[in-house]
Amino acid sequence: MTQKTEVWQRGALPEIPPLLQPVAHALLQAREELNEYLYEFPEELLWVRPAGMASTGFHLQHLSGVLDRVFTYARAEGLSEFQFSQLYEEGKDTAGQLSVAGLLNRFNIQVDHAIEQIKLTEASTLTEYRGIGRAGLPSTVIGLLFHAAEHTMRHLGQLMVTVAVVKNN
Repeated sequence: MTQKTEVWQRGALPEIPPLLQPVAHALLQAREELNEYLYEFPEELLWVRPAGMASTGFHLQHLSGVLDRVFTYARAEGLSEFQFSQLYEEGKDTAGQLSVAGLLNRFNIQVDHAIEQIKLTEASTLTEYRGIGRAGLPSTVIGLLFHAAEHTMRHLGQLMVTVAVVKNN
């Protein structure tokens, strides 16, 4: 069996600024792995919380939500009421209305939006101050974009463990 090369091993991505290549590579890698790993994942396991830990559904919601929120801060914008409502819904199966396919689609769309924003990010803005949240915690454009990539990969790893556990119980 031949192992597929990771996104970063395939070379530079067109239209992505050189300093932001690693961010784009990580987000695209996460999307590939998430879609492969959750192929035919049983709906009835979406909200199972092994040992009281976060469910697969939570991780899927959180992956999309964090990307949306962090990229909003990188644009020097505040969160909308809709974004706050999504934040408060993370981890909740709103009356059985959420599906694996729907949550994957939401994440895939969010990655597309992130990649488009990365393409439009000027290198000269990367060290500009950006406040995070209501407290205005200090960061920079590049700090936020890097955090979005590493946070995505961290939750992807957690999700993969959760999926393995719930599928094997």
